[in-house]
Amino acid sequence: MNLVYRSTRNGEETATASEAILKGLTSDGGLFVPDSIPKLGVSLEELADMSYQETAYAVMKEFLTDFTEEELKSCIRNAYDDKFDTEEIAPMVKVGDAYYLELFHGATIAFKDMALSILPHLLVTSAKKNHVKNEIVILTATSGDTGKAALAGFADVPGTKIIVFYPKSGVSPIQEKQMVTQKGDNTYVIGIRGNFDDAQTSVKRMFANKELEKEMNEAGCQFSSANSINIGRLVPQIVYYVKAYGNLLKKGALKEGEPMNVVVPTGNFGNILASYYAKQMGIPIGKFICASNKNKVLFDFFQTGSYDRRREFYVTTSPSMDILISSNLERMIYRITGNDPEQCAQFMQALTTDGVYTITEEMKKGLSEFYGGYATEEETAAKIKGVYEQYHYVMDTHTAVAAVAYDKYKNDTKDETPAVIASTASPYKFTRSVMDAIQPGAEDATDFELVDALKEISGVDVPKAIEEIRTAPVLHDTVCDIDKMEDEVKHILGI
Repeated sequence: MNLVYRSTRNGEETATASEAILKGLTSDGGLFVPDSIPKLGVSLEELADMSYQETAYAVMKEFLTDFTEEELKSCIRNAYDDKFDTEEIAPMVKVGDAYYLELFHGATIAFKDMALSILPHLLVTSAKKNHVKNEIVILTATSGDTGKAALAGFADVPGTKIIVFYPKSGVSPIQEKQMVTQKGDNTYVIGIRGNFDDAQTSVKRMFANKELEKEMNEAGCQFSSANSINIGRLVPQIVYYVKAYGNLLKKGALKEGEPMNVVVPTGNFGNILASYYAKQMGIPIGKFICASNKNKVLFDFFQTGSYDRRREFYVTTSPSMDILISSNLERMIYRITGNDPEQCAQFMQALTTDGVYTITEEMKKGLSEFYGGYATEEETAAKIKGVYEQYHYVMDTHTAVAAVAYDKYKNDTKDETPAVIASTASPYKFTRSVMDAIQPGAEDATDFELVDALKEISGVDVPKAIEEIRTAPVLHDTVCDIDKMEDEVKHILGI
């Protein structure tokens, strides 16, 4: 049986998995959601002994039902190979009373690699399946990590171009250097004078622009997305939560059927939504602890039921979470409205026009498994320092936000359920903030001097992704205003 995907805003628009992956967004600006969340076809007991690749196939075959076994296994084999720097693709490390799920051992040392290693293969396969002759143009906004991971995944992939917009003053120096040194004849990186929400809103507007779509089609190209708004990004993220449960069983930390809690540093809501989908597939998860930084729009939403983006935007030390419009929350809103596209569309329209929407008390009950927590900048730095001093374990700023939120959750609830904290980036990606927390006073040091200092104190080798950019030349230096983003795209595509 093929799983049908629908628009969150229009019940009439449907697609197969491969069509949804190709399109990225629905024609009305909504997101594709599966008609139902399929159940996992293997037992919890079996999960304990499965490899990452086997787990990926078990999860993804249930969602990507129009892919053949051979197609899907080929995509998985090409994605999850020796580009990861540990034998285990997503190792788990116990630090104190929590398990840190290290999702940063891929080519660009952030969790986005987990899905963006496979998305190019899924996309190219989808294009062949649907007899697409157009060049696929990946158009993406990034708050720092998606950009580099997408660029690395799509660099020199035949039949594709990738255009990444990022906030010029809203990413870490290492994140920026990773992007602007990206090789590949089909890669384009543009800084914008604005924040991530500005970039994401403009990208969505281009996807919905019918005139631009017509011009592109005449030029032999079409848009797709590498953000987690694309179901082909979201489905692979479910895999590591399923694998984490298997790992806890294998370690004896859980007995079969006992729940784990999940703690996720959250900006765009895709990563935590993937864990929610894992639960719907049959993985026993108790609470979803949604961790926010100073831009705590999600924390306030879980507290009040009102999603209100009309607030000051803060640039923090955890820039990948500096987001006020969490796009993937739309999929959750659709679910708690009882899969009502009309109601969901009204909420999203209100967010666009008024900057706020408020869900009903009945809908709030649908979020009872979620706990909102947040960390101040001071709490984040103190957590990095405290964990380093107590356990000699170094975490990045985003992971520290999650760890602070977990502490608050435990303090509030006294819940001792084993917890998995999604560790979303290597500390080397945010070296200055991490070193400022552990050993303040090196303001005059360069970022790469701080990299070497971090290696000294942590004993962890500098990742290849960092060594590669030390002396790499800048290949992308375009910066534009928000209202010129479409002009830049047209210039690149020659239309």
